Order: sequence, then C-alpha cells, then structure tokens
Amino acid sequence: MQITIRGYESCDLPAMVAIWNEVVEDGIAFPQEELLTEESGREFFAGQSYCGVAEDETGKVLGLYILHPNNVGRCGHICNASYAVSKEARGLHIGEKLVLDCLKEGKKHGFGVLQFNAVVATNRHARHLYERLGFTQLGTIPKGFRMKDGHYEDICPYYKEL
Repeated sequence: MQITIRGYESCDLPAMVAIWNEVVEDGIAFPQEELLTEESGREFFAGQSYCGVAEDETGKVLGLYILHPNNVGRCGHICNASYAVSKEARGLHIGEKLVLDCLKEGKKHGFGVLQFNAVVATNRHARHLYERLGFTQLGTIPKGFRMKDGHYEDICPYYKEL
C-alpha cells in the first residue's frame, strides 16, 4: 500500500472529522470528550499551524495529525502535535509516517522542540514509536488521564529537539 502524507484540503474534512472522532470515542488516547461536527472540525483544523493527512493510492484519507504551538512567548518555539489513524488502517505504520512528516513540518514552521504533554502510559504502540524515533520521556504524571470507563492512567510527557 502506497501512503502519501500531505497538507490537508477542505475536501478532506469529512474523513478527518470521522477519524478524529473515532479516537475521541475510544476514550483512551485523546483528552477531548466532545466530538467534532463538520463545522467545528473545519474551525478546529483551520486553527492549527499545520494539518497533515495520510492518504492511500486511491486518495482515501487514513490518518492525520495536527501541529500547533505548545505555549506562547518565550516558550512559543515548542510545538505540540496529535495523531489519529483510522481503525481500519492501524498497524500499517501510518502513525510513523505521520510523526516523521510532523517533525519536518515543525522545523519548517520555525519550531525548535516537539513536545507531547499527555501520552497515556498504556498507549504502548505510541510510546514505543516515539522512543524509537528518539523522543525522550520527561517523567510520569500519576493518574493524569481519565479513561473513558472512569479509571485513571498515568501520562508520560515526551520531547524531541527539531
């Protein structure tokens, strides 16, 4: 399967909203609880510094990422990102392609560090990927994430210089 990562276009929004909402509904990785509508999704994605999508050779969007500042002012050189892959495409290494593209885009957009604030400790696939790509874990925040079923899991912040 040929996967291409590119900047999103307005025609991608329905697929992006659907994929984003899958991850939100899972309740085990994203902190958001509210689902996006087409309108709120349009505003949300337009408000990012950059959004990338992963598409297959037919043009079907299988995943996405958002990139934006993690803070302001003297910390404005640090960016943050989130990644979402459709359930049907998980396990195809699309997440890795999204992260690698995000690293390039972050640098291109003038950021010097990519920081993940809240990687859920039980998200072993993401943690393994980040560590393999050279991210450094900053520690552990006990019970920092409320799972969909109501119990709490630790979160692990990560960073990588760009």
